Order: sequence, then C-alpha cells, then structure tokens
Amino acid sequence: MPLSEHEQKMLDQMEQALLAEDPRFASSMQGQAERRAQRNRWILGGVGVLAGLGLVLLGVNTQIWVGALGFAAMVASAAYALSTPRKPKLGVARPDGSVRHPMTKRQTKRPTKGRGRPNQSFTARMEERWERRRERGNGW
Repeated sequence: MPLSEHEQKMLDQMEQALLAEDPRFASSMQGQAERRAQRNRWILGGVGVLAGLGLVLLGVNTQIWVGALGFAAMVASAAYALSTPRKPKLGVARPDGSVRHPMTKRQTKRPTKGRGRPNQSFTARMEERWERRRERGNGW
C-alpha cells in the first residue's frame, strides 16, 4: 500500500531534519548506490583537479591563459566533487498500477493552522507537541 501524499511529505520532512541535525548518522544510513555515486564524484573531481594543476603548471611555462584555464578547471572540479548529488524523485504507485510522478515545480507552502511555526526546527516542534500531550494528561 503506497504512502499518502501527507505521509510522504512528513517522511521527507523527517529525512531532511535528520540530515540537518545529524549528518554523520544520516550519511551512515545512505544506501550503497548513493555511497558509490558520491565516491565516483570524488574520483572524477580529483582527476579534474589534477588535470587542472597540470594545466596551471603548463601555463607557467607557456602562456598565462592556459594557467587561468587550468585554475578554473581545478575550482570547478573541486566544487563538483564536494557538492551533493540530487536525489532522483521517484513516482508513487497508484492502486490501479499507474505511477504518479512528483511535481517538478516548487509547491507553495500552505499556511499552518496556528499549531506549528514553520521556522522552528524539527526537534523544537516535536518537543512542543510532547509538552501539549503532557499538559492534556492522556499521553497520546
């Protein structure tokens, strides 16, 4: 049974909050394919940095624009290696077997119903909910 849109949104928010609050744990929970993709980015970026360094050294002996081009290649390769790849958005299977793909345009935020503040961290919102439950006395 697929997750509803609300459940999927909550799961995405929890994932983003976990990544923001404990990136070390979140990186240990990544799948093997994501680690392999990141390792490939590092290798490709390292090769690019070395090639750029070679162009810089060549530019010192020949013309300055070759060195400038090498420096630009080094910076671009380092930025590529250190950036995080975008996760592909997968579609959601409907009960009839068709696939609903996520919207590519950014959705506008819906106004909150006065319960939560969107600028609070995930932990602060969870603590606030816990306190409200404790004040009611029934726990859940």
